[in-house]
Amino acid sequence: MLFNSYIFIFLFFPLTLIGYYGLNHAKKYKAALTFLIGMSTWFYGYNNIYYLVILIVSILINYGLISGMSKISSKFLKCLFLWTGVLLNIGILFYFKYYDFFIDNINTALKANLPLLRLMLPLGISFYTFQQLSCVIDSYRGECERYSFVEYALYVSFFPQLIAGPIVYHNELIPQFRNPENRKINFENLSRGIYAFALGLAKKVLIADTFSGIVTIGYDNITDLNTTSVLLVIICYSLQLYFDFSGYCDMAYGIGYMLNVKLPQNFNSPFKADSFADLWSRWHMTLTRFFTKYIYIPLGGSRCGKLRTYLNTLIVFIVSGLWHGANWTFILWGALNGIIIIIERIIKFTSLKLPKAVKIVITYSLFTFVFSLFRSASVTDAVTLWSRLLHGGFGPVYRPLTDTFQDLIEVKFLYRAGLGGIIKRYPWLMLTLFTGITLITTFTLKNTQEKTAQLQLSNKKFFVVVILMLWSILSLSGISEFLYFNF
Repeated sequence: MLFNSYIFIFLFFPLTLIGYYGLNHAKKYKAALTFLIGMSTWFYGYNNIYYLVILIVSILINYGLISGMSKISSKFLKCLFLWTGVLLNIGILFYFKYYDFFIDNINTALKANLPLLRLMLPLGISFYTFQQLSCVIDSYRGECERYSFVEYALYVSFFPQLIAGPIVYHNELIPQFRNPENRKINFENLSRGIYAFALGLAKKVLIADTFSGIVTIGYDNITDLNTTSVLLVIICYSLQLYFDFSGYCDMAYGIGYMLNVKLPQNFNSPFKADSFADLWSRWHMTLTRFFTKYIYIPLGGSRCGKLRTYLNTLIVFIVSGLWHGANWTFILWGALNGIIIIIERIIKFTSLKLPKAVKIVITYSLFTFVFSLFRSASVTDAVTLWSRLLHGGFGPVYRPLTDTFQDLIEVKFLYRAGLGGIIKRYPWLMLTLFTGITLITTFTLKNTQEKTAQLQLSNKKFFVVVILMLWSILSLSGISEFLYFNF
């Protein structure tokens, strides 16, 4: 089920609020948590019951291992439980996400003909696997208290963060489920949650999905693009990804607020970053902290000299690339990110006497270039794209890109409102203006978390929320998944 769907907005979530707060009001606290688990399983299994079976089995296995470690004192047995948990979780993730990738590469390298499984990737498996891995490792370290099965199952399956994050630690979420103050409706939180959800829905439906069609046409027709069109397409992809992921995070954050659960911030205006290291401290923040805590620091972090620090950084980013997908584009993308950050540290980029605005532009430009590899279907496609960028020549924007944008209802409205002559004469103008204005907002406006924290209820804010919700809901005819569902 998607946040940006009629069934979620008009049926699922209203029932969730009524049932959860109704049971808490009747002092049936355990039943309220169980009800949330039930609604989360409906949310997750809505499109594919097979995915739900995998999730349930994963929860049962990991809870058994965590409970077992809490009851034994033998260091050897705890270590055995730990490695069983690590290998099982990584093994399940490898089987569904990476098996075909590795077999395909073995077939290519050895000219073999091993069969591929062609399995569908269960939604959110990377996210809930990492959450459970953190709990298994923390349990081994003695940093995880005993939780009931209901608490643990809800921690893993809690629907606002189940499919695309944030990756939440057990000690961040479960205490909030236990807090008596969170069992009753908090109208201030409810207002803040609705506000954040409305902003996130608008980002996804009105901005990210608008760029989606343009990006798809561009990457499907790379050889037809000139330099101008390549520049436009890769900028549009950076904005599609930005507003798609930001929109999801805002909606998850808002849903959590409405249930009196504060999820950790996962997206903090990354295009305002003045270095690549700063950008990655703002983008998918909970994934970054997971890799820092469970990979970078155990490898030695920055404690073993510069060369070891650089190597650890590169390893983390290669793992991050592989986490995003089973394709050489993701692995090379991760390595390229790591190399850029290492170069930044060597030249001490943050200390260079450059205006902050210049550093921000440099960082954004590098981000946009690197993510063109991330979006490409293959390394060959990425090389072709870069070749067209360098040698395609400046000229008119590829017409199908502008035609797609002009098919939007909003543009057709402007056409009929008297701007038809300008739109017809300069078909690239509206798309360029929309892209430019949208890009400027990412550098200048406050993010949703900042706006939500400072929210002062007023008629103006109420009007904005109503308009955004209505506009977004009326634009839901072409419902699309969030990009991070694929990772």
